[in-house]
Amino acid sequence: MRTPGTIGAALARFGVSRSLLAGAHLHSHLLKSGLLAVFSNHLLSFYSRCRLPSAARAVFDEIPDPCHVSWSSLVTAYSNNGMPRDALWAFRAMRERGVPCNEFALPVVLKCVPDVWFGAQVHALAVATRLVQDVFVANALVAMYGGFGMVDEARRMFDESGGERNAVSWNGMISAYVKNDRCRDAIGVFREMVWSGERPNEFGFSCVVNACTGSRDWETGRQVHGMVVRTGYDKDVFTANALVDMYSKLGDIEMAAVVFEKMPAADVVSWNALIAGCVTHWHDHRALELLLQMKSLGVVPNVFTLSSVLKACAGVGAFNLGQQIHGFMIKADADSDEFVAVGLVDMYAKDGFLDDARKVFDFMPRRDLILWNALISGCSHDGRHGEVLSLFHRMRKEGLDLDVNRTTLAAVLKSTASLEAICHTRQVHALAEKIGLLSDSHVINGLIDSYWKCDRLDYAIKVFEESCSDDIISSTSMMTALSQCDHGEDAIKLFVQMLRKGLEPDSFVLSSLLNACASLSAYEQGKQVHAHLIKRQFTSDVFAGNALVYTYAKCGSIEDADMAFSRLPERGVVSWSAMIGGLAQHGHGKRALELFHRMLDEGVAPNNITLTSVLSACNHAGLVDDAKKYFESMKETFGIDRTEEHYACMIDILGRAGKLEDALELVNNMPFQANAAVWGALLGASRVHRDPELGRMAAEELFTLEPEKSGTHVLLANTYASAGMWDEMAKVRKLMKDSNVKKEPAMSWVEIKDKVHTFIVGDKSHPRTRDIYGKLAELGDLMNKAGYVPDVEVDLHDVDRSEKELLLSHHSERLAVMLMLDQHPIWGPNQSQEESAHMQRLPCCIQVYFKDRFKGDYHQRYQPVPSFHRWDMFLR
Repeated sequence: MRTPGTIGAALARFGVSRSLLAGAHLHSHLLKSGLLAVFSNHLLSFYSRCRLPSAARAVFDEIPDPCHVSWSSLVTAYSNNGMPRDALWAFRAMRERGVPCNEFALPVVLKCVPDVWFGAQVHALAVATRLVQDVFVANALVAMYGGFGMVDEARRMFDESGGERNAVSWNGMISAYVKNDRCRDAIGVFREMVWSGERPNEFGFSCVVNACTGSRDWETGRQVHGMVVRTGYDKDVFTANALVDMYSKLGDIEMAAVVFEKMPAADVVSWNALIAGCVTHWHDHRALELLLQMKSLGVVPNVFTLSSVLKACAGVGAFNLGQQIHGFMIKADADSDEFVAVGLVDMYAKDGFLDDARKVFDFMPRRDLILWNALISGCSHDGRHGEVLSLFHRMRKEGLDLDVNRTTLAAVLKSTASLEAICHTRQVHALAEKIGLLSDSHVINGLIDSYWKCDRLDYAIKVFEESCSDDIISSTSMMTALSQCDHGEDAIKLFVQMLRKGLEPDSFVLSSLLNACASLSAYEQGKQVHAHLIKRQFTSDVFAGNALVYTYAKCGSIEDADMAFSRLPERGVVSWSAMIGGLAQHGHGKRALELFHRMLDEGVAPNNITLTSVLSACNHAGLVDDAKKYFESMKETFGIDRTEEHYACMIDILGRAGKLEDALELVNNMPFQANAAVWGALLGASRVHRDPELGRMAAEELFTLEPEKSGTHVLLANTYASAGMWDEMAKVRKLMKDSNVKKEPAMSWVEIKDKVHTFIVGDKSHPRTRDIYGKLAELGDLMNKAGYVPDVEVDLHDVDRSEKELLLSHHSERLAVMLMLDQHPIWGPNQSQEESAHMQRLPCCIQVYFKDRFKGDYHQRYQPVPSFHRWDMFLR
């Protein structure tokens, strides 16, 4: 004969072990013996634990006058079995019948409330019944407010609980902060808990470790780890998993491995945390080794494991292993899992198998945003920009407009930039504004990049200004845009603003700024940026180093460029191309070719830009045969297809060598339509070699391609002038007037002691005009004695030779250089060693002047460089 205590204990034991059959037998015994009413509440709890809320309800309905314990048990049965609406119905029915609720019912109800307003009503009830002072009710209120994002209300409730707090109270407050991304506040509560003398348990340690992960606070995480070891919770699997996850996400893979190896029994979550950390921080080989260890120990990987491993396969190019995993998933009928599908699409896309990635994508019955992003990003990375826009349109058509994130828009904007699709860029811009992503730096960067590449720098500037961004990445994007669009001065001004805002420039910012200095040929500013590189220890950065070489070379300071080049820790094709191009641009053709051969000897393969610089070097050195050899063997020797720029260089070389028929034949045999650069080269050659017919043909093509350019009219007029065809020249001038094509007057400027002095032809407005013209006359006498003969044939004025010489001697470049020479009086062909050393410290334009004129090493410059470096105009 069972006693009442024995029966109650048996039902509780059967409920814990979910022994449904044994409990049902006991239920039958109670029915027969007439004791059902006594043990009805025990039966309610038993059926609740056995996940049979309907059976619990049947027992409840048999109770003639249920008390508050019966009602609370029914509410708990519904709540614990995932039936929150039924739990709330039972609670309302309980209140309608006037049954008083107790401290056990309210916490259960607070777990089921559908919104914060309902929860506030329960809170009011707790206050009215004074149950709010109960620690269980207070803890439930903290959890409820934290779950609805009202962390400040949760904190207020926590503070009001006063001395009734227990470990659950502290853990609940910490958890509320972590769930709402206020991880530093969570760490602060944990410190309060420790100082209060409350001993943390495994749940508290897990929460605070997650807080350290979210706030990326590695140091505090290590301190918590030490406390975990001292209190003996390092053997707890949940706490250990949190530590492995923290170290993995913060990049300390070695420490994560130490914690992992000390775990008494690592589960699949432990393995997943370590493998995911390895993949995130580019230890892909190690991730694959962990998979093999996991398999050898008999731990079965799940979809999260395989998703991470597939990323590792993509990272190391282990395409065969990825295919094997794909086959395994198909056999296990798990290939439709969303996590695995994302990994497969990412792997196939990164390995260049976009068709396979598309098959996986199309096979998925349900496609979430991450899967769309994986395929769109893969297509964008592979250069299938049209397909990116098509996928994005399809994605929006399927109603995912409001679900796109910065990853989606960044990938799409990369494609709109490559396609120069301004309409699509504006549509993405409107969508970003609609969904509130215009404050995201990645989206801002994408918009700036796309707009300036679509030739709408004004839109890019507007996006940057409206974002009010103090983000270093956005500033770098804007600076790059300004530099690439020949707004170098604005880029330098933006850099100054960045420094004033306290933004610390990185190597990418300084690289962009160097490119801006290069576009302006701003030598002094380039040296200042170089100082920033040294100060911030970026001199070993390959991008910054290449930009430094390019800037010094572009500014004509070959010695500085050569020094920067020699100090590069590793020299790739970009480094070599920059140095070769600088030498070629500034007349050191033979040195450029020697450096090119040295590059080949060191095993560095050239690219199309390198070959363009090589052809330019041949042009400056007059090596027509060598240029032909490089041009004709590009494909066979270097595997590089000839581009329009290569053809333009070769045509220019032939034209300047007087081989006009060969140049015209090359134009006619080009595999594509000749562009403005090609016809411009022919027009320039026709002027030099006085071939008005070729000049007319080239000009007619240029009038069609670039009708707004005044340079075509001027060159054609020069060609007629050189041939003495003054009537034809007059017709060109009349055509310019009738077409409203105006030639802007040439302007040159020079910077002396942070002050810019500007000149136009025949300028006499400068305060030092007398000294400038005196120096010009003095230098002119020396030039004549050295054998200098001005080229007056291209002057458009129909006057005698002496007047033409006078007009040519007063153009703006000469006046600017004379002012500089007047500020640096050491000049002349016979210089002492001390004078030569002083000359090396002069601006590059003066050095070029000395080298070209007095050392007899002058070669004309034909690159489109700023007017104050057009030495062919100055020295002709």
